[in-house]
Amino acid sequence: MKHLKLFAALCCAAAVLAACDQKNEPANDDQNDNNSPVENPGPTTGTENGHEWVDLGLSVKWATCNVGATAPEEYGGYYAWGETETKETYIWDTYKHCDPANTWTTEFGYDLPCLTKYCTNVKYGKDNFCDHKDTLEPEDDAVVQNWGGAWRMPTIDEWQELIDNCDLTWTDNYNGTGVAGYIVTSKNGNSIFLPAAGYRDYGNLNGAGDYGYYWSSSLYAGCPDSAWSVYFDSDNVGRYGIYRYCGQSVRPVVP
Repeated sequence: MKHLKLFAALCCAAAVLAACDQKNEPANDDQNDNNSPVENPGPTTGTENGHEWVDLGLSVKWATCNVGATAPEEYGGYYAWGETETKETYIWDTYKHCDPANTWTTEFGYDLPCLTKYCTNVKYGKDNFCDHKDTLEPEDDAVVQNWGGAWRMPTIDEWQELIDNCDLTWTDNYNGTGVAGYIVTSKNGNSIFLPAAGYRDYGNLNGAGDYGYYWSSSLYAGCPDSAWSVYFDSDNVGRYGIYRYCGQSVRPVVP
């Protein structure tokens, strides 16, 4: 197995979150050295609306499996960014938040459809549309619509917090299931598994078993035809702006 602490492969400059060291001081008659009451850290696992979570000692709790899966090793469903249902074909023509009949020409000479929601630049919007929305709203969040309760899609900053503060260990055979991916272990000893589920575009599943793509709820504001995604393979973990029409995995979080 290969072990990674962090791989900083960013496609644009981003603030790195400071690591938060947790200190577990020994209790003495229910008080610490400062004579303050010792706080109960609470449970480290639990359920929300019928789905399991794990406390990794971070700002949010992470689900044990992907949306559409019932076990950690299952790939689950693939969702375009801002869509809440899976589908057969992932292309711009089937993407919900654009108008394929209206296009703009990129600096590289090819045409892209104009956006109709989540647009931070009039160049990308239909008829100069720009709503300045850079985070998924609940009605467009695949987690909110499929899991309910307090579950939602993580932001890119919450993904970065996970990467910065946990150990990532690649395995080709998670718990004897034959599924490859990363075991993510926190400083408190708890862990989750992120299967290398690949991604979908057109009618194809690409890279399953070799790499994973996981959406965040954060728009890639510099190029709003893309959104922030976490990508990994057996050697690298990083975050990238990916075209919004692509079908990717989704891992929920809960406060």
